[in-house]
Amino acid sequence: MALAWLGIDLGTQGVRALLVTADGTVVGSGSAPLRRDRREGARHEQDPGEWWEAVCVACRGALRDTRARVGGLAVCGTSGTVLLADASGRPTTPALMYDDGRAAAEAAGLRAAGVEVQDSWALPKARWLTDHHGPGRLLHQPDVINARLVGRPVPADSSHALKTAYDVERDRWPGLTGLPEGTLPDVVRPGTRLGEVCPAAADATGIPAGTPVIAGMTDGCAAQIASGALREGAWNSVLGTTLVLKGAAAEPVRDPAGVVYNHRAPDGTWLPGGASSVGAGVLTARFPGADAAALDAAAAAFEPSGAIAYPLVSPGERFPFRAPQATSLLLGDPASDADLWAALLQGVAFTERLCLDYLHHLGAPLDGPLTFTGGAARSPYWTQLRADVLGRPVRVPRQTEPALGMAVLAAHGTGAAPTLAAAARAMTGPGTTVEPRPTRTARFAEPYARLVGELESRGWLPGPVAAHARDRLRQGEPD
Repeated sequence: MALAWLGIDLGTQGVRALLVTADGTVVGSGSAPLRRDRREGARHEQDPGEWWEAVCVACRGALRDTRARVGGLAVCGTSGTVLLADASGRPTTPALMYDDGRAAAEAAGLRAAGVEVQDSWALPKARWLTDHHGPGRLLHQPDVINARLVGRPVPADSSHALKTAYDVERDRWPGLTGLPEGTLPDVVRPGTRLGEVCPAAADATGIPAGTPVIAGMTDGCAAQIASGALREGAWNSVLGTTLVLKGAAAEPVRDPAGVVYNHRAPDGTWLPGGASSVGAGVLTARFPGADAAALDAAAAAFEPSGAIAYPLVSPGERFPFRAPQATSLLLGDPASDADLWAALLQGVAFTERLCLDYLHHLGAPLDGPLTFTGGAARSPYWTQLRADVLGRPVRVPRQTEPALGMAVLAAHGTGAAPTLAAAARAMTGPGTTVEPRPTRTARFAEPYARLVGELESRGWLPGPVAAHARDRLRQGEPD
């Protein structure tokens, strides 16, 4: 009987589970939608009970038609999503999602006290939750599922705890959080064994009782693991509802503005990156139920589009600049739905280029390969367009899902591979490479420069960063 590892991804719109063998063969998959998503102004909440319901459905789907033995599992979630629970780990509040914007005042207070956080990070949300709901135990999104799987509360992993301001260099919580005593959980490094699947969870999910549960990482880090981008200078661009860039470095990438943060890998190396509020979510918002493949084909006639977009999924931007007041931009009048679709696709790609320009401005290593993962990597047209805008080759791995990254981490955490990189090499496969088309890259230079100028003129993009992006554009440097 083959041995396989289960990766579970708690996404914004659904839960995905993959069962993967040591050579990267997917022997089972399952998914379930999340329908009780509440967006209203700055509010973005989900029901944590629905996460567990969806995990049960997705895992049963992944295990239904396979005879493989499950060697272990790991769970990833959206970074910065938190809620409060009672002492037994039962949720007592809705979950505040990664882009919930109601804790801006709490974030400002923390920054005034010397704690470096962004408005949408988990620590200010924890302050907001305790102020509005009373004391409780803070849980990150995967903590809810891991506790149900194991049958008791478990420590958080340091990757999800990072945006709760956990100090991953010193392995400790900050001294000034403003939270009631006992709110913050214990923390362990990703890859740590948290326990085993309990009988009740086994009955609900179909995962055999006794299966090791391994501490996971955020969805962005999970996708990075799935991409194989784990050597210094390599980067993974995860494009789903929003855009996340994650790289690998021997040392943390220092950013005085606090836009770029650094996760700690299981082996102690660093995974710098940032999360934008731009992403594919704007497509479903503007074109609900649309035939994406047909619009992709029609958009090819508009390169560049007659309009320039900065397509924020929700108000406020986090990367490549911090601007809580930022709103979506659409400069010009699209000639048609196809032209608007093209503008949105190109706007995301321009943001991606600006993110890489910002990382170069900070001195981050960028000389390794660039990979694309996330749902958008399934679109051949958008993948080629992004390569053209960036002006550099990109690799699309065989599997582009964070759930695969969690299967890899589970294999490493259970001792099946000596290092995380070794597990990733064995399980992720070579993928395909997409080369940029130089003539297309040249076409997009002028609209990219216009967007940079517009972001600077609005006071969102700092002048030195805008100047650096324009310098790189003039020099023709790949990002």
